[in-house]
Amino acid sequence: MSKQHAPGFLALVEAAKAQIKEISIDELLSHQEPYVLLDIREDHEWLAGHLPEAMHLGKGIIERDIEQTVPDKKQKIVLYCGGGYRSALSAQTLQQMGYQQVLSLAGGYREWQQRNLPLVKP
Repeated sequence: MSKQHAPGFLALVEAAKAQIKEISIDELLSHQEPYVLLDIREDHEWLAGHLPEAMHLGKGIIERDIEQTVPDKKQKIVLYCGGGYRSALSAQTLQQMGYQQVLSLAGGYREWQQRNLPLVKP
């Protein structure tokens, strides 16, 4: 079930994507450096399944709780959401908070699932 996004939201996401870096699933799978993988989806989305090794920090609280979860602002962080929109917005916000290596997973959970890659189902 694909949801039609509002034009204003899409414009905001495109502006954010111009300011951040994205990482593809293939790049993530071959990535050798340590990173923190953060699922920023809503609680019910997380409970339905998530990527292995991911920690959950929903978009609604990420700005409030990120400094406790990832205190080192030089730590590489990969954010993902359902399709790469919310994670792009959050990546931009974390950069504004001083985080230096924030990436948004292009395609997000949906593409990961479509490719039949491993998932954790609590």
